[in-house]
Amino acid sequence: MIEIVHSLPTSHERVKVAADSAGRQIPPLWPLNSSVAVNPFLGSTGEPLWAAAAQLARARGVAVTMPRGWYRDRVASGSITDEDLRDALADAPAGLRPADLAALKAASESEAPPVRAVPTVASLCAEASGIDWPGLIADRFTAWAAGYFDEGQALWAAPSGGGALALWRSWAVHDLTPEIAGLNGFARHVSDVPDGTLPALARATARLGLSPEALASYFHQMLLSLGGWAQYARYRAWQSELAGGSDGMLRDLLAIQVIWEEALFARYAGRIGGAWAAAAAEHATPARPTRDQVVDSVLQDAAERAAQRALAACLADASPAPAGGRPILQAAFCIDVRSEVFRRALEGLEPRIRTLGFAGFFGLPTAHRGFASDIEERRLPVLLNPSLHTCSGGPGVARADQAARVAARAQRAWGRFRQAAVSSFAFVEAAGLLYLGTLVTDSLGLTRRPAGGEPAPRLDPALDLPSRVTIAANVLRAMSLTTDYAPVVLLVGHGANVVNNPHASALHCGACGGYSGEVNARLLARLLNEAEVRIALREGGLDVPVDTVFVAALHDTTTDDITLYAADLPRTSASGDLDRVRAWLAAAGVIARGERALRLPRTADGRSVARRSRDWAETRPEWGLAGCSAFIAAPRHRTAGGSLGGRAFLHEYDWRQDTGFGILELILTAPVVVASWISLQYYGSTVAPDLFGCGNKLLHNVTGGIGVLEGNSGPLRGGLARQAVHDGEGYVHEPLRLTVCIEAPREAIADILHRHAEVRALFDNRWLHLFALDENGRMAWRYVGDLRWTGVSGTPAVASGSALRAAG
Repeated sequence: MIEIVHSLPTSHERVKVAADSAGRQIPPLWPLNSSVAVNPFLGSTGEPLWAAAAQLARARGVAVTMPRGWYRDRVASGSITDEDLRDALADAPAGLRPADLAALKAASESEAPPVRAVPTVASLCAEASGIDWPGLIADRFTAWAAGYFDEGQALWAAPSGGGALALWRSWAVHDLTPEIAGLNGFARHVSDVPDGTLPALARATARLGLSPEALASYFHQMLLSLGGWAQYARYRAWQSELAGGSDGMLRDLLAIQVIWEEALFARYAGRIGGAWAAAAAEHATPARPTRDQVVDSVLQDAAERAAQRALAACLADASPAPAGGRPILQAAFCIDVRSEVFRRALEGLEPRIRTLGFAGFFGLPTAHRGFASDIEERRLPVLLNPSLHTCSGGPGVARADQAARVAARAQRAWGRFRQAAVSSFAFVEAAGLLYLGTLVTDSLGLTRRPAGGEPAPRLDPALDLPSRVTIAANVLRAMSLTTDYAPVVLLVGHGANVVNNPHASALHCGACGGYSGEVNARLLARLLNEAEVRIALREGGLDVPVDTVFVAALHDTTTDDITLYAADLPRTSASGDLDRVRAWLAAAGVIARGERALRLPRTADGRSVARRSRDWAETRPEWGLAGCSAFIAAPRHRTAGGSLGGRAFLHEYDWRQDTGFGILELILTAPVVVASWISLQYYGSTVAPDLFGCGNKLLHNVTGGIGVLEGNSGPLRGGLARQAVHDGEGYVHEPLRLTVCIEAPREAIADILHRHAEVRALFDNRWLHLFALDENGRMAWRYVGDLRWTGVSGTPAVASGSALRAAG
């Protein structure tokens, strides 16, 4: 063994700072039972796309834009115009962009050369030895991590108390696989690692000869190589930080990966020393975008400008404001893009039906305990902490609650008996034929839906009247629902009822933390129907008519069926109205299914859309939020009358009712950010599926109850499956960064961005595009960064302070 002497020892504090910096660049991965969309570029939003392209190319050898042929096709079809290309080119860094439009077009005619990652010690050793060390490390890491992180899937759980690094070391010293593969002395190497994460990292990085300047880049590469395991540790840290604590697990996982590199370097230093020194030096220099990465970013920006022109044309054809008078029905849906199709269908049935959009948790940040359960479900956006605690049922259903708990325990025991090593084969031999009927019904898509109908949720503990009134008033004002109440006001949450889908929760409501939205809708309806609350609201200037009833509902986005929770109502005087409402909802469902059938593969008509949710072999029960490309905060009549194709998040907002612009601030800092996470998850899973997608659904294996592997080994995978963005012949999701349109004074928007640096960075660095709508609802001003605007026609425009003061 060659003794390596280095002169660059690194302090523990320096290692910690670099490790934490790298950890903040890793997106969190929520577990399967409550999965939500996450921006995979979370750590890169402080820089433009081309800078993120340089970082990720160096770390993992991936591109973050589509192949150039994708853009050339759009240029050839006329979708992307020369004007789009010129405008995008003008916004690119002067030192690296092509000289003019002709040079840009010439550059786009050939594919960019493949990007190259900086080699790791493991990859260099693989080249030198012919042994797939990166694959073996990923396999052995998963073999340990699947047990360590297990959330109830394993029949024999691995030890999980204590630090991850210490537990891995106790496991690794008994794992003979590395030594059999050729890494002699690995167990002894692991046992000799200093106790503690920072000492272990400090020793390993010193032996690898990494300078202090190289640490953050190298650590980022190591964490990315762990895939979903690092992302899940980042989720654990995220939850700890929300609760005001901290979590060092991500550093532990990083140390494990670096210890592998340290051991391999000790074994192969004589054969890879020069190549590794060059790699370490590259990590020590800033990642700088290449000319090709800038060209690709320009083409991406041009594609987004083309989509913005189409959106502007649609908004220019908006319907006039509805005539005065009382609506016959109002329905508040989640801003989710899937709601746009159903809302448009419902409004088309009767001119006096009005719909509006609001975040699907309906402003109630709840931690909910379901019926017969002690597990708290965080039914709120993941950016928030719960301030309300709720449960289903009460003293009147105590006996049913206990019976359900006993039945659940029996079912779990039966399931473990069937899967246990001793009994599983005998069980199949003895009882296999009894499951023939289930197999046939599942195969034919005849699987029964899970029984629903939990008892109505209630606040636990209850709130006093002033607190309930404050919540009710704040929610109504945030929804811009302050006058002209219909006799029936629906509060429509959403969820997806599918079978045999590990990622089913990803089809639920992102604003409800990956759960369906009926709990929040039922809570709010109950609150707004309370007589005492109504009286207090009237005294506060919100005069809800006595005959108005708020009804909770749940939109199944896979079937476009809507369930009304009429049994929650305190009275039955609206039963006649509800019969008519049910008829409208059923008719709208038929229309919506017919429209969605045009996009889904192997779907002849709307009737077959509903059957997809019951087909246990269906990899595409619905398209989820594929196609999302716009967020619009404005009165509904600005977007009514035309089709947005299920591509826009629609948030009801009337700035004239927003004194002080507090509601606008909430929209920009919560729903817009959540929508950006969704949009960029779809974007990342499309342009960089190997890094940010979870692969082929047909190869998925659920691991630890928290995520999936693609196949039976390799790292945990996060992001979206290929089937979520591709129909087998082409992409159904067009990877475009979200365009945000807000009808509000520009000075008010800029003031909010000035006070929220992280939100401003999303717009300044073009991870989101921002437009202000004028008094006619048209996209009149583009935000160009640094709190500046320009007229869409090209004429500079600055918001008038006097006009803002008069308005606000």
